[in-house]
Amino acid sequence: MNIYLIRHGKQNTTLCNEDAGLAEAGYLQADLLGKRLASYEIDALYSSQLIRAVQTAEVINLYIHRRHYIRENLTEISFGDMEGKTKTYIAEHFDDFKREQMKLEEDIPYPGGENGRDVFRRAVTVIEELIHSGNRNIAVVTHGGVIRALIAGLIGLDISKRLLLGYTLENSSITELVYDETDKRFYLQRFNDFAHLEANPELQCHNSW
Repeated sequence: MNIYLIRHGKQNTTLCNEDAGLAEAGYLQADLLGKRLASYEIDALYSSQLIRAVQTAEVINLYIHRRHYIRENLTEISFGDMEGKTKTYIAEHFDDFKREQMKLEEDIPYPGGENGRDVFRRAVTVIEELIHSGNRNIAVVTHGGVIRALIAGLIGLDISKRLLLGYTLENSSITELVYDETDKRFYLQRFNDFAHLEANPELQCHNSW
């Protein structure tokens, strides 16, 4: 089984985890991704309930034409007291937390929110559903925090080190997990693959570092 974990397209707000729709660039990213996935023989399409994930999945589905399942357990990590705040506000008011988090020594929760293991526990229930679905190729539109937590949990990495999995995850990128039914094990086949954006550098978020 191949599970394609997809980060949603760029959203139209910079506020932390605001439930907002896609920006114009996000629609373009999703469209390029949909064209790419058209040849992947996708059997089913899943997404979280957040607007940016749903809209990304809807654009993809213009090309793959599969049933779209929405699962709330795929929602982004809860940033707690940071949600709805600007990057400037977060830098000013949560500096101590961010400094402690980036030591990567403990899986500490966001103030008033979740930690990586919380996310893994809920998101892995969807992965278990996929394993028993009978499908071979599944696209899952979700979020950066979920992708990192799932990878760490499924392949046995220290979940406190999950932020080392990519300096950033590109919007509309593909991270592929292969599940071997014989040994009941997951393999990370590729990570943060955004080849469909290479001809459009303006759509790549790492170019704005």
